[in-house]
Amino acid sequence: MYLSAATTGAAGNCSHQPSERTMIRDVASACGLTPVFSASPCRTAKTAFGQRVGATVFGERFLERIPVLQWAKHVTSAEHQRLSQYPGAHALVESLSVLSSSANRQMLDDWRSRSNNSECSRCAVIDAHHYVFRTNGAIIKGFEQDVGSRTTHYTFSTNTLMNSMRSYADAGYTGPPVSQETRYVFLPDHDRDYLLVKAAATHTVVERGPERDERPSKYFGEDISAEKLKMYHPDFIRYLRNRFLRSHAMNTKYRDIYRPSTGAIMLLAALHTCDQVNAYGFMTPDYAQYSDHYYDSSYHSVAFYINHDLRMEMALWQQLHQAGLIRLYMHH
Repeated sequence: MYLSAATTGAAGNCSHQPSERTMIRDVASACGLTPVFSASPCRTAKTAFGQRVGATVFGERFLERIPVLQWAKHVTSAEHQRLSQYPGAHALVESLSVLSSSANRQMLDDWRSRSNNSECSRCAVIDAHHYVFRTNGAIIKGFEQDVGSRTTHYTFSTNTLMNSMRSYADAGYTGPPVSQETRYVFLPDHDRDYLLVKAAATHTVVERGPERDERPSKYFGEDISAEKLKMYHPDFIRYLRNRFLRSHAMNTKYRDIYRPSTGAIMLLAALHTCDQVNAYGFMTPDYAQYSDHYYDSSYHSVAFYINHDLRMEMALWQQLHQAGLIRLYMHH
């Protein structure tokens, strides 16, 4: 999966959280969060997400003040106590203290230097464009003509990264894309993610866990720095699950293991931080006609597991496309 993106703003923090089942629109205002969307200069094309979503069926789902990313600002005892009431990895939130620069709290931290005086960044997975988002087993070598060669944002959890390196090794996947412009966006699924982000930011080995004594440069290259690291906020992940991808699995015994796929989080994060989004390689209704991955040497059908609801995600992409909020590329 890969997509393109454009620009908007940052996020904030809140010591109060609405119930798991209902996240009301005005809670963010009551908590004084910083809007995720700044006033976008993208006027002429009238395509900025923040300007369009209110007029669509998604207007009631969208919360402009839910923070997309977490960083050093969120290392407080009150925040830790609040997050601890929800399932997830929050015990090592102090590791976020290493994410203290302005780059850590902005998804598109280099837009000023990258914009080339453009009001709107019009992007595609072609090297001449601004931002290219990829996730998990993003194999590029040998497929550059189809998927491009650049990666500006790579979304992953430590678990999905290690699984990808094992599962797709034979197909040529050796690890995340490494380049000067690549940013690494952690999905905090487990303590492993906080341990790895801390080690990467401080150029030390991972302290403990399955990756103990591993050097992050093995995955992110020798020039990895704290400025190239980001981490999604747990509130944002719950918000996406509750408002955009609330699967029937939430009402079953599998509730605690269900979450949006890594690709879905990547796409929805881009939608919340960019003016325009073009999506490629996402599942469409004719998915059975195609192999699971573009790099498969032979046909492999899509596998469905209870921890994700890929059919629900597929329907959401269609709805967002029809609402004009993304451009979903489909076979014709």
